[in-house]
Amino acid sequence: MSAPTKLPRWAELGLLPLLNLAAALVLSGLIVRIMGENPWTACKLLVTGALGSQEAIGYTLYYATNFIFTGLAVAVAYQAGLFNIGAEGQAYIGGLGTGLVCLWLGHWPFWAVLPLAVLAGAGAGAGWAFIPAWLQARRGSHIVITTIMFNFIAAALMTYLLVNVLIKPGQQSPETREFAAGATMPAVHELLAKVGIEFAATPFNLSFGLALVAAGLVWLFLWRTRWGYALRVAGENPTAAVYAGISPSRVTIGAMLLSGVLAGGLGLNELMGAQHRLLLDFPSGAGFVGIAVALMGRNHPVGIFGAAVLFGALAQGGSQLSFDLPKLNRDMVVVIQGLVILFCGALENVFRTPLAALWRRKEPGER
Repeated sequence: MSAPTKLPRWAELGLLPLLNLAAALVLSGLIVRIMGENPWTACKLLVTGALGSQEAIGYTLYYATNFIFTGLAVAVAYQAGLFNIGAEGQAYIGGLGTGLVCLWLGHWPFWAVLPLAVLAGAGAGAGWAFIPAWLQARRGSHIVITTIMFNFIAAALMTYLLVNVLIKPGQQSPETREFAAGATMPAVHELLAKVGIEFAATPFNLSFGLALVAAGLVWLFLWRTRWGYALRVAGENPTAAVYAGISPSRVTIGAMLLSGVLAGGLGLNELMGAQHRLLLDFPSGAGFVGIAVALMGRNHPVGIFGAAVLFGALAQGGSQLSFDLPKLNRDMVVVIQGLVILFCGALENVFRTPLAALWRRKEPGER
């Protein structure tokens, strides 16, 4: 019996994810029908709520910005053979670093605050990722377990700080005072207004551009540098990496540090661009959605961008869906996201095997 034929790159990166997505949506439609609603109506409302107006598009891209950062964070670790479940906690602590800079230096000009906020978020996110990385590399502690634990520790730490240390005096809500003007990320509608283009007011802001820059830099690092090559070799075959003089333990630590840096970028969008203050649970599960984004995007920056926009559309369209069809609350969006994760992860080979068989039949010389 011949070995299974590997799918061509266009099918691996494009066709297979689309089939997985289609299967998830069909199954979601069946669930909608069981709940007594019309799947086609629900689909139209979902699309209209995500892309049917300037405001909808702005919110979709605002959510997508968070998912680009966390999707890249998960993907870099995955390329090194690591399943980083801790992007949520790394984004949380990275946001703390960004928020502290904004609170303390917000009276400075924006051009001076931004690079410091980026560095603080990146450093705090990397620092939070370092301990699980070191435990994996030096003590053999499983990265999945330690990163999950650090998510809970990050949440507890932020609760303590916002309730007892950073809370705005005279209020009971666990959040800080608002950032000064110098620590506010310019919104896209404000930037477009300066050149005479009218766009609906949304939280969509300059962080989207920074997320695209991060995606480009990740691509350059992974596929155009010897360090990125070493990271991918160690992730593919640690034994071969050792023979090639690559240290898997160093790769583990380096990949997780970079993963934490990327996750820390979420604070730029969520805190500087939208909330303008530190508050509880500002990642809102974006670290976990980043896992689905990375899986569906095949751990490649281009695929991650497309998947992030898709999940941003689901997040925004879900609000319209729940408003017009009360039987389908926002939990239905979570169901759809879960089905996408299921088909892009655990059930990925459902379509891979028949596609590979079909491709073998088309290869020349195949009998």
